[in-house]
Amino acid sequence: MSTTDFTPSGVLQFGCFFQGVNAGTVWKSPESGSQIDFESFRQMVTTAERGKFAAFFLGEGLRMREHRGRIYDLDVSGRPDAQTLLAAAAAITGNIGLVATQNTTYNDPVDLARRLHSLDLLSEGRAAWNIVTTDNAWTGANFRRGGYLDHADRYKHAEAFVRVAKDIWAGRAVDHVGDHYRIDFTPALPVSPQGRPVLFQAGASPQGRDVATGQADVIFSPFAALEKAQEFRTDIVERTVKAGRPANDVKIMPVAEFILADTPAEAKEREARVRGLQVGPEQAIAYLEQYWGTDLSGLDADGPLPEFDPVVEESDVTRGAMFQGAKAKELAQAWRKEAEEKGWSIRQFATSRLTQPGNSFVGSYDEVADRLAEYARTGAVDGFNISPWLVPSGLDDIVNGLVPRLQDRGIYPADYAGPTLRENLGLRPVG
Repeated sequence: MSTTDFTPSGVLQFGCFFQGVNAGTVWKSPESGSQIDFESFRQMVTTAERGKFAAFFLGEGLRMREHRGRIYDLDVSGRPDAQTLLAAAAAITGNIGLVATQNTTYNDPVDLARRLHSLDLLSEGRAAWNIVTTDNAWTGANFRRGGYLDHADRYKHAEAFVRVAKDIWAGRAVDHVGDHYRIDFTPALPVSPQGRPVLFQAGASPQGRDVATGQADVIFSPFAALEKAQEFRTDIVERTVKAGRPANDVKIMPVAEFILADTPAEAKEREARVRGLQVGPEQAIAYLEQYWGTDLSGLDADGPLPEFDPVVEESDVTRGAMFQGAKAKELAQAWRKEAEEKGWSIRQFATSRLTQPGNSFVGSYDEVADRLAEYARTGAVDGFNISPWLVPSGLDDIVNGLVPRLQDRGIYPADYAGPTLRENLGLRPVG
């Protein structure tokens, strides 16, 4: 079997990626809703289901980000527990999948497997797990084990964790002795209508890709640009086949942002307004401070990047993995050169990094629908996890304006394929 055995389905799926900690969601606008009030979640999940979205995907952070010794409160930060929210969403929906981001490093396999199994049963086969790993002690400080897991071990640990969970969901007794835990457990719940929760995985590193193609059903990819998406597909198919699975076995759904309007000109105007709301002067300055390691509040956000070098060799972890271990002085030199060549201010530069320009679809409804038709034709992706820039109404334009045009082109489902998430994603039955 080889990559030539891969056959594009010709159809795209959508998921809603309701982020946790992030810079892309606008919260400084009168249109913005609460990130905690269930009404925001209710409106988004029901709108997504009306638009035949395959899944509603919750991100989750285990620790608040910090900035200069204080909680960083310029972005959306934190939310209630994902599985609690999804259990509530299950009661008001009937078709859409419910994806919980949950960490293998700071959960116990039996406990997490049982909670996900419960969600799968309560939703009648619509649950999914986005598998993530963490190795830093900064996050681990919230847990009794701290940062006990070496970086090199995090995927090895995750694979063992997932294998245990799969055994539990299949109703098999588990007698596991591993490097990090011992388990002697007999499951007490019946197998769910879809066999087990669907498994998402977001690792883009070579090791992460191997875990995904060995264990997961769907990859939450960072590559939405067409050429990069095609390259990623080729690599994933090769790894999937090498893992002994059919070439089409692992679906790919990159994160994407959509800024739409009736005309291309109106879409560009909307994009400019959205970018201004996503990254203000304070966010731009704070972004550079994480790398420079010093107070930059005296700088003009609409002026050039600092001429002086950072005072730190490497950035720390207080804002999360995005900043961790970055070679600050090397980056500063490269960034100044890039900003000078493009004529960018601090704010424009920070906007290019904090938002998703490379993963954004900006244009008229018809213009974007035509672009997406090429993704469906080539099989570059199986769909997109859409990260709405506005909560809770950020899916309205997509569902009301884009989805009908995609359906007219025959590249988006007219209805749900079945009652389970596995069926709606076109995944093979568990067996």
